[in-house]
Amino acid sequence: MKIKINENFSKMKESYLFSDIAKRVNAYREAHPDREIIRLGIGDVTLPLTRCVTEAMHKAVDEQANKATFRGYAPEYGYDFLREAISSYYARHGVSVPADEIYAGDGAKSDLGNLTDIFGANRVLVPSPVYPVYVDSNLMCGRGVVLIEANEKNGFLPTPPEKEEPLVIYLCSPNNPTGAVYSREGLARWVDYALKTGSVILFDSAYESYISDGSPRSIYEIPGARGCAIEINSLSKRAGFTGTRCGWTIIPKELEVEGVKLGKLWERRQATKFNGIPYVVQRGAEASLSPVGEEECRVLIDYYRENAAIIASALEKKGVWFTGGKNSPYIWMKCPNGMGSWEFFDLLLDRVQVVGTPGEGFGKAGEGFFRLTAFGDRDKTVEAAARISSLL
Repeated sequence: MKIKINENFSKMKESYLFSDIAKRVNAYREAHPDREIIRLGIGDVTLPLTRCVTEAMHKAVDEQANKATFRGYAPEYGYDFLREAISSYYARHGVSVPADEIYAGDGAKSDLGNLTDIFGANRVLVPSPVYPVYVDSNLMCGRGVVLIEANEKNGFLPTPPEKEEPLVIYLCSPNNPTGAVYSREGLARWVDYALKTGSVILFDSAYESYISDGSPRSIYEIPGARGCAIEINSLSKRAGFTGTRCGWTIIPKELEVEGVKLGKLWERRQATKFNGIPYVVQRGAEASLSPVGEEECRVLIDYYRENAAIIASALEKKGVWFTGGKNSPYIWMKCPNGMGSWEFFDLLLDRVQVVGTPGEGFGKAGEGFFRLTAFGDRDKTVEAAARISSLL
């Protein structure tokens, strides 16, 4: 008798999207070592942590060096000071979220992938093109995933399906990869559908701090959302924590399925499988969420938004259709001349040495589109925009 593996892994692509990109870029670099490659692909930040964050972390390191102030295992759900800071951050933006409904984690990607643990054999609805973790984490569990297409016609903002049934629904606004942002009315349609059908929405708001036009930054701005939605957020793209790692999940107390509070299930899951975020990181996170920290983070966000404007301007001058770039650090452009997304990837890399992300990597609905990120260095972003413009 032999042990068995999880055969659900065979339902996924053999390698992760960004691993495929890295392999192609590395092969090109080896063949052309004299050419400078500019990366506008992976959504990693380039600016350092802000002053108040690093000062808080330095202080916390000193505390860890003193027996009287040393701290060991962190609480599974986050220290109270961090949960209160997150609650206060929401309050400043007009949303009431009690601290005991907030569960600190090591980033939105982890929580989005791990939330599958608290749900049963449900049908899962995911807009496509899509951030891969939404689909892959459910395929790993053997769940069926239903894709609803986001496209030019609906502005990459699909509406609820006509068939009414209970679903676990993934939504992301501002969206990764398309940069599209739901209006208040658009989100209200999804909340109404979830309440009517007994569905649960997993709302990824990792890019909410880039919204500038008054669109909802939290799903809890929508009446009724506390009874049907879990919100996941992160400091990665707001405060530059891609390498430091800190985020959170909000599960309202009134959110229940078959009489079971989902917050209790998540608490049990985290207590078993998660050892908490390091104390030093939590102090830095707390500082980033303070009023001073928010102002410092705004400088980072404005820098990346200006990068996005530079890329968007170059595309507009060439008459290229795209979404994003205004309320999002992502530009989702239509590939020129009917090209396939991997075909355009190879063309950009070979001709002007710029790396982006093929839309097909986010699902079949992304074929023919291409994602560019605004998280690069300013001078390199300007140069990349000029190179792309020259090619187009």
